[in-house]
Amino acid sequence: MAKPWKGDAPVLCLAHGAYDLETALRQQGWTGAAKVFKTKDELMANLADVEALVISGFWTDDILEKAPNLKLVQSISAGTDRYGFDAFRARGVHLCSGQGVNVNAVSDHAMALLLSLTRRVNEAVQNQSKAEWRGMISDPAQREAELEGSTMVILGLGGIGGRLARLAKAFGMRVIGLKRNRSGAHPDGIELRGPEELKALAAEADVLALTCPLTPETRGIVSREVLQAMKPSAFLINVARGPVVDEAALAEVLHAGKIRGAGLDTFVEEPLDASSALWTAPNTVITPHSAGETQYYERNVIRLLLQNVAALEQGGTLVNKVA
Repeated sequence: MAKPWKGDAPVLCLAHGAYDLETALRQQGWTGAAKVFKTKDELMANLADVEALVISGFWTDDILEKAPNLKLVQSISAGTDRYGFDAFRARGVHLCSGQGVNVNAVSDHAMALLLSLTRRVNEAVQNQSKAEWRGMISDPAQREAELEGSTMVILGLGGIGGRLARLAKAFGMRVIGLKRNRSGAHPDGIELRGPEELKALAAEADVLALTCPLTPETRGIVSREVLQAMKPSAFLINVARGPVVDEAALAEVLHAGKIRGAGLDTFVEEPLDASSALWTAPNTVITPHSAGETQYYERNVIRLLLQNVAALEQGGTLVNKVA
């Protein structure tokens, strides 16, 4: 079978401002050439002969116009909402997501955010910086919470949501997963419901965790009405995408004490503007879209890339193909 590249191996380009993708590439046996670009300007000036591109934040659809030989784009990130699928299809370029490369990292991070809130670790860190020893709390409702016996509702039960569900079950929580396809019983004893039940289940949840992709259906799905339906003792955890939530409404309910707290890793605009009311929201932990960060990220992305290069060469099925 004829290879899709001009030579024996693709002209490969690795484009990321921080990740050392080339070292991971060599460690996994790649002996061909690899172009490495740390800035968008460098990338845009060197696209003419590129056949396979590994990229995430630098992507804009005009890259397709400047890379006439491009055959494969391997997204570093799991989310692919920045890519114009129609443009890929029109040019016959394959787009594969990085779905699965940070399943462990993101689900770990979601639990870390939740535990920071329930065990008041966020408050302890602030007190530590002031050398302040907090006294015992008389009101039981204001003390540290336990997870066993509480209910977690997870919106999005893919790889990340599924692993988060298993972690929550290990803590003795009741877990309800919201997903469109609910055929069959879930092997981990998770109750399955439909996204249309979100508002009703938000009123039942002790923790509402968001792990869904950003799609036209999920944009704004955690609306003002959903947030207002939550219990005053409930926590919101968002490791999905910022636009899934009505951010202004979230800031309002947090400042008004209508929910107990939030752990937020993603936002509508990033970096989060210094004027955002979320920065000063009580009992809120903010992380800089770092849930997916892991020491194994480069290794996992390159593993996907090499699988997809081989699939193109052999006429096989590409992993995580989205366009």
